[in-house]
Amino acid sequence: MKRSAPQRAPEIQVEAQGPMPPGAVEYAQEKVRVLTGRTREPVLYARVKLTHMANPAVERPAIAQANLDVNGRPLRAHVAATAVIEAVDLLQDRLAARLERLEEHWEARRGKTPAPGPHEWRHGSGPAHRPDYFPRPAEERQVVRHKSYSLARESPDEAAFELESMDYDFHLFTDVGTGEDSVLYRSGPTGYRLAQVHPHPHLVGPAAVQLTVSDLPAPRMNGGEAKQRLDLTGFPFVFFADAATGRGNVLYHRYDGHYGLISPVE
Repeated sequence: MKRSAPQRAPEIQVEAQGPMPPGAVEYAQEKVRVLTGRTREPVLYARVKLTHMANPAVERPAIAQANLDVNGRPLRAHVAATAVIEAVDLLQDRLAARLERLEEHWEARRGKTPAPGPHEWRHGSGPAHRPDYFPRPAEERQVVRHKSYSLARESPDEAAFELESMDYDFHLFTDVGTGEDSVLYRSGPTGYRLAQVHPHPHLVGPAAVQLTVSDLPAPRMNGGEAKQRLDLTGFPFVFFADAATGRGNVLYHRYDGHYGLISPVE
């Protein structure tokens, strides 16, 4: 099959919040334009958000986030740095790794190349440049966002690809092999950890990614109890079975110091 030619880059929308060095917006546009101009699949939409926080308690106050639509496939990257220009450079590197992984995924589906191995899945996705959590006191934290949607039925490999493409810290889905609501998250430098409402480690099939499966069931609790646990532990998120529905939910720590809740649509 003939490979398609590189597509014309779209207009790069840039939103800036806080003090910016001269030329920062144009610099971000050019950095992302270089990447989108090299893709074989058309980039239908590209948006960059630059934020510079004035709070001295934040060690890396410059945040850069990009959202792309690559021929209908969403792609996201999110980084933090000490300065805005540094954040843009890191964002370009992170986006490049995700675009490369997406291209490999499409090529594998077309039968041209083998599917990516475990190390290829992890290329460029280390947590070193993740934004810091705003140090909001526990008594001030609230659940400020609640997202509810039908969970995708996926294999752990597909969930890992979704997690990396969207630059998530975790991914909530329904495991296609067991039918269980599950959460996949990074564990160690190269691997992933899978937790399920009712664990079935022996039913989780072989995966291309390095994967371990928890044998502990998700704790059954309500939203208030989940918030209390997150307040006490300081973990990035809590995976739990909702006391009313039994479905898998995730209460997570947002970068603004508040909490967000993800729950399945019944």
